[in-house]
Amino acid sequence: MRPAPLLLVLLAAWAALGGLVLGDLLPRWGWALGGAVVAAMALADLWRQWRRPSPQVQRQVPEALALGVRREVGLRLLAEQPMHVQVFDRVPGGWLLEALPQRLHLRAGHASTLHYQVLPQQRGRFQFDGVDVRIRSPWRLWWQQRTLPPSLEVRVYPNFVPLTRFALFSADQASRLVGAHVKRRRGEGTDFHQMREYRVGDSLRQLDWKATARARKLISREYQDEKNQQLLLMLDSGRRMLASEGGLSHFDHALNASLVVAYLALRQGDAAGLFAVGGERRWVAPQRGMGTVEHLLRASYDLQPQAVATDYLAAATEVSLRQRRRALVMLVSNVRDEDIEDLLAAVRLLQRRHLVCVASLRERELDTALEGEVHTLEDAAQAGAAALYLQQRAKAHEALRSEKVMVLDVTADALPAALVERYLAVKREGLL
Repeated sequence: MRPAPLLLVLLAAWAALGGLVLGDLLPRWGWALGGAVVAAMALADLWRQWRRPSPQVQRQVPEALALGVRREVGLRLLAEQPMHVQVFDRVPGGWLLEALPQRLHLRAGHASTLHYQVLPQQRGRFQFDGVDVRIRSPWRLWWQQRTLPPSLEVRVYPNFVPLTRFALFSADQASRLVGAHVKRRRGEGTDFHQMREYRVGDSLRQLDWKATARARKLISREYQDEKNQQLLLMLDSGRRMLASEGGLSHFDHALNASLVVAYLALRQGDAAGLFAVGGERRWVAPQRGMGTVEHLLRASYDLQPQAVATDYLAAATEVSLRQRRRALVMLVSNVRDEDIEDLLAAVRLLQRRHLVCVASLRERELDTALEGEVHTLEDAAQAGAAALYLQQRAKAHEALRSEKVMVLDVTADALPAALVERYLAVKREGLL
């Protein structure tokens, strides 16, 4: 409970009248009576305020919150008596918010709703602890703060907004939206699709000579990419993925990109799964159908990178035991030269059954250090260290390529397009 501005004005006026008492312009009893009146009014208003029932509050939160996506939250207040309030919601710590606090005048028996925006800064499970409401007393002499229910637990998922946008387009169009350069080969693939009349540009090997003889015109076979293949995304959740760019960790970038390529694979009729290795392990076996996207989101929304070393060989062993069917395994990590021996052993084990692609995230600061101008000794030292690091990194990548592993050396913002391009190239070339 704290005094309102009106009470402070009354007290200041009463104190000013004390000067008149000292100057014999006002009787002492009159000044004391004025103080008694102000005190009686304040106590009466305080007692009335304590007896006032709190308004009822309902919080309206979107069913699904996404990392880094601004969403609107509503608070609906219903009071038994008219009152003037200030409202502030206890959002989870670290979230950005706009349009709070707000002032409302509540009418008796009428619900009022206010809206504000939140921007989640992390994935996982979070708690709205309650709603802080400051209520002005009936005579406007006091402000009382009350914390009202309801508290609410919410989940923040990876950024699935691009997936909802892709749903409006075909798989090829969605691939181009993420920046993937798709090479189309009309009518070619691995699965027979249909017979059709010859078109200019068809290759001779597409011609079906028996059907041509029967129809007395050129007939071509049309093929499509094979469906019901397996895609497994292996995400490194160890210390290599703790680096941050653009407000997101490398793990968040990797998770968002993996969801994009998994979504497109499901659109193509393939099965997609996920395996988090390094920190806390999560396994989602490859499944078909667009409902798999929800399984992937629920399995990964609270995964966080941890400051532990990733055991690639142990992860590869687990994949070999769990994933019996041949699959395209895409490992997303940040390859360092000190990890290469363990990583080489892991990919050799995986290659006994699977097709392996390693996507190695590169920090953009390294490119900036090499491209920047050198003016001081410190600049030269930074550029030299970056060049040496990238040289060692390139050797590690070459060691992987020598084992016939597909290697993608990309920055975080280029990762979605690179994964999609590689997946589509594998499909187009029939490597699975």
